[in-house]
Amino acid sequence: MSTTLDKLGSLFYVVDRNVTTFQTTEEVPKMLHEAVPMLTVLVFLEMFVVLVTGKGRVRIGDVMTSGGHGLMYETSKLLLQWAELSLYQYVYHLRMVDLDWTSASTWWAAAIGCDLAYYWYHRATHEVNLAWAAHQVHHSSQDYNLSTAFRQSIFQRFFSLPAFVPLALLGIPLPAIMVHTQLNLLFQFWIHTELVGTLGPIEWIFNTPSHHRVHHGANKWCLDKNYAGVLIIWDRMFGTFEAERRGKEGEEIAYGLVDQPQAYNTVWLQLFYYRAVFAKARSMTTWGDTFRALFYGPGWTPGSPRLGDPDSFPEVKAPRRLYDPKLATWEIVYVMTHYFLNLFVQQLLVTNFGGVSWEVAGTYVVFIVTTLAVIGATYDRKWWAPCLDAARCLAFFTYARITPVTPWPAVNTAMSFFFISSALLQTCLSLARLGRWLTREKTE
Repeated sequence: MSTTLDKLGSLFYVVDRNVTTFQTTEEVPKMLHEAVPMLTVLVFLEMFVVLVTGKGRVRIGDVMTSGGHGLMYETSKLLLQWAELSLYQYVYHLRMVDLDWTSASTWWAAAIGCDLAYYWYHRATHEVNLAWAAHQVHHSSQDYNLSTAFRQSIFQRFFSLPAFVPLALLGIPLPAIMVHTQLNLLFQFWIHTELVGTLGPIEWIFNTPSHHRVHHGANKWCLDKNYAGVLIIWDRMFGTFEAERRGKEGEEIAYGLVDQPQAYNTVWLQLFYYRAVFAKARSMTTWGDTFRALFYGPGWTPGSPRLGDPDSFPEVKAPRRLYDPKLATWEIVYVMTHYFLNLFVQQLLVTNFGGVSWEVAGTYVVFIVTTLAVIGATYDRKWWAPCLDAARCLAFFTYARITPVTPWPAVNTAMSFFFISSALLQTCLSLARLGRWLTREKTE
């Protein structure tokens, strides 16, 4: 993963087996972290092509929301991955077979095993309501572009463990799992686009943009189809494959959720569906139905099949109304600047995570999450957004004056100046909003 060409090849699983085989977990590179600059460039390149060709649409708020989910996912991984690795290693000690970590057969077994495990884990997140509460995040965009791939749930790791841990019993070493789960996720980045049509015979074996567009559709014929990560053969084998409907008889895909949330707040989108799941469970009249509400499909109702009755599902067709709040140009520049500064801070945390205390790591996490909440609330026009933003920027300025955020003094000074300026701006906006509210109250 050292060169740009290597990183680009990883998006298509085109990697050298010899340089992606490791004996210890410490040797495994952070492929996703290393790929962030390249993925960001590709997102903007796609946006440019869309604007030039008119094929698709670009909504900055939606793109930043998607990127925000990616930031939260990668940040949560820092805090939770140790538990995953520890559990896998514990089960690995009970393995039934010893596989040579240097062998080509071990490398391929890990690649195929991870992909099959991903299929079943992914399918479970659509067919178990409690798991869908996490995975719905990935389907929450009404656009379909490269940035959509960043929409990952911070809770999905709790549901993926049962799918991947059995590979430990088969003797697949943990470093191989760490490599191939990253490669599997990187491969899924490029299939989130409308710019690539069908790819001929490749589509019989591999997952492609055409196949995955179906998976992201809210149309009835798209629901619960094409769960594949890399190999579409699993969907063909297990009866969940659906081809994209193109040509004169085709039906335009309506992207997003069947019941589409009207929000750009990343933090809220990560959490909101859990309330609906538990409310549904509490509304049941028997214990059996309560458990079914949690562990059957999202569309299940008492008396219906496990995944619900498709005839009762809402009919969603394109075009559908888009949630597309507008900001002034200066506001767009403001939130984009803070988004990229947030990305910069998050990358610093990832790079230095092993050398900082839990208190410092926790402070960074709170800042990252709060920034994403502020950006979403600004788009959603929440009254409290300027107040929270002023407090966030002032907190950053105070922290930065005590503890250098980066190794570069000039960068620290520039960031401190920008954040204190932002705090003053948001304080003025908060006071102005308070003044308008008081005036309206007196008038009424």
